[in-house]
Amino acid sequence: MRLVVDRGNHTPVYIQIFEQIRRMIISGELSPGFRLPPERKLAQSLGVNRTTILNAYRELKAEGLVGSHVGNGTVVLSCLQDESDLRNFTSQEPAWNQIFSHHANDFDSYFLKDLLTLASRKDVISFATGMASPENGPLNAFLGIEKELIVSRNNKPLQHSPTEGFTSLREAISGLMHKRGVYCSYDEIMLLSGSQQGLDVAARIILDPGDIVVVEEPSFFPAIQVFKSIGARVMGIPMDEKGMRVDLLEQLLQRYRPKLIYTIPTFHNPTGTEMELERRKRLIELAYKYKVLIIEDDAYGGLCYEGHSLPLLKAMDNDGYVIYLSTFSKTVYSGLRLGWMTAHKKVIKKFAAAKQIMDLHSSSLSQWIIEQFIRSGGLEAHIPRLCKDYREKRNAMYDALTKNAPADLLWNMPRGGYYIWCKLPCGVSASKLIIRAAERKVVFVPGTPFFTSGQGDDFIRLNFTFEELKDITDGIQRLCAAMKELIDEQNHCDVYPALEINPIV
Repeated sequence: MRLVVDRGNHTPVYIQIFEQIRRMIISGELSPGFRLPPERKLAQSLGVNRTTILNAYRELKAEGLVGSHVGNGTVVLSCLQDESDLRNFTSQEPAWNQIFSHHANDFDSYFLKDLLTLASRKDVISFATGMASPENGPLNAFLGIEKELIVSRNNKPLQHSPTEGFTSLREAISGLMHKRGVYCSYDEIMLLSGSQQGLDVAARIILDPGDIVVVEEPSFFPAIQVFKSIGARVMGIPMDEKGMRVDLLEQLLQRYRPKLIYTIPTFHNPTGTEMELERRKRLIELAYKYKVLIIEDDAYGGLCYEGHSLPLLKAMDNDGYVIYLSTFSKTVYSGLRLGWMTAHKKVIKKFAAAKQIMDLHSSSLSQWIIEQFIRSGGLEAHIPRLCKDYREKRNAMYDALTKNAPADLLWNMPRGGYYIWCKLPCGVSASKLIIRAAERKVVFVPGTPFFTSGQGDDFIRLNFTFEELKDITDGIQRLCAAMKELIDEQNHCDVYPALEINPIV
């Protein structure tokens, strides 16, 4: 229900509100039984006195349009129709704006859905989606599956699993975590339908509306959407080349006492940066000091192209303040939709209760495939090959940018992960560039969705893992040509400034 108050109008405000609601009821936009907002809540949203809303509702009651019932608030009443109205009655679509919840307005899936659709087109070069390379996937992981399932009559992969996941796979993942410096048992691990499900579950079991969540600025945009959809307040902490500005974080912790910190310390999405070791240590100290939980999102930690990855936050945590999320989607196949969480047993128990309501358990078949892949040594052999391929693609994109980029375009050389983060030349807008690039059959992600504050139109994120090596250079050439076109147009406008026209009086 959208209401507008025109304070420049001589009509009393309560009459303006009354007339707008009256039109909605008569037109059928507000159907019988629709509950009007409580007077106090509506007054706050419109910035008026509660008495103004009471007077508007009183006028509606006087016309028999609404009624008040104890426990139900103020609801729209049925309007009598004569027989001619009933004979001429035609079916109409549901009033969707009344059906969907207020939280539903915070879900914006179209952005990601459109990127996935474009990425699937063969004529488009996609630097947009964070997807694993389809040609670099370990097809050997699927060899023998048909024989194992049908000939050997092994029906375990086709049955239900516990909500936490098969114990045997959790034990195998425990072994992976040991190699990452986290010495956990299988009952501190839970399987997820992609690590993004872990964010959704965490929001449900940890946050209440109005709670504060701290994220890096910029940050993974689906995480921002998840936290906001639950009614949380999301606050961003700036980053530099060493990761989150932990010195600024402490000031926020002192003042606002947030409920949760969300961070991607290793090969950050979207910037590709790493949080330095000293900041990781300090972040754990601050979590202990201010009693605040940390979600460590480590989707890309295994994809290190030079040297070694820094220690996980979870490896530094001895008291259970870190909830660790990771995934097989970035290293095996995106479509398996299988991730995992490592956390305190009490957290696992709460997560399992929430997940059971969602989907009962993650795909048994995906769990079985991954378990065989781990236990056969296939995953351990696959990661170095994958890192070699992705390093070549990263270098190809970096070199293509060096050769073709316009002056003043800035970009980084990430040591791992999926992304190169670019700052556009002054005056070049990502929202305009995405249109020009699409005309050249190239797509990317503009920076704006990654910021909580509406900034980011001067940044873009480029994925180098998805496209084949031969298409990366071509795609960067097209993208840079689109940038130069926008710069040339801007320079042309600067040479020929708009004439000043005197207004006609």
